[in-house]
Amino acid sequence: MKLRQIAHSRTGDKGNVATISVIAFDEGDYPFIAEHVTAARVAALFAGVASGPVSRYELPALGALNFVMKGALGGGVTRSLALDAHGKGLSSALLDLELPELAHAGRHPLT
Repeated sequence: MKLRQIAHSRTGDKGNVATISVIAFDEGDYPFIAEHVTAARVAALFAGVASGPVSRYELPALGALNFVMKGALGGGVTRSLALDAHGKGLSSALLDLELPELAHAGRHPLT
């Protein structure tokens, strides 16, 4: 199952730092997401993109995780030759992360 089946995301950027928030559609899925979407997995997924560390911040009251990736924007928006210099495509790549199947059928109605 893809992460996008149970969560959506938002991104941000500041200089050469990209942030990606992963937000569960259903708050009951947050513990599952927190267990399987680790900083190590995100760092491995973006190994060719982020040259610095990846930090994870948990926001359980919001059912969200926030990942901060340093060195992920090719030097920053004004210095990068990347077509997606603001990192918006990074959230789509993260939502393609493969997860184990959930034991329940509580999926977002749009998936």
